[in-house]
Amino acid sequence: MADIKQTFEDAVKYVQTAEGDFKPSNELKLEMYALYKQATEGDVSGKRPGMLDMVNRAKWDAWNKLQGVSSEDAMQRYIDSIESLKKNA
Repeated sequence: MADIKQTFEDAVKYVQTAEGDFKPSNELKLEMYALYKQATEGDVSGKRPGMLDMVNRAKWDAWNKLQGVSSEDAMQRYIDSIESLKKNA
């Protein structure tokens, strides 16, 4: 667990500090957001935002799709996504 947690933190840091050609699509941003939230907080909680709050509603929906995914699995999926992006960059 310690190794995956460090690798996950490195991947998060990469995303936060990435410059230049790193321009993820909105779909990828939502996927990465949801995986990050699932890895760090677990299943989504609270009420689904209303229809007029489209951004937060999309984030909530993306996170909700991962309900039941373990923290370790979410971390690994996040890491795999970033590694795939690095290879294709």
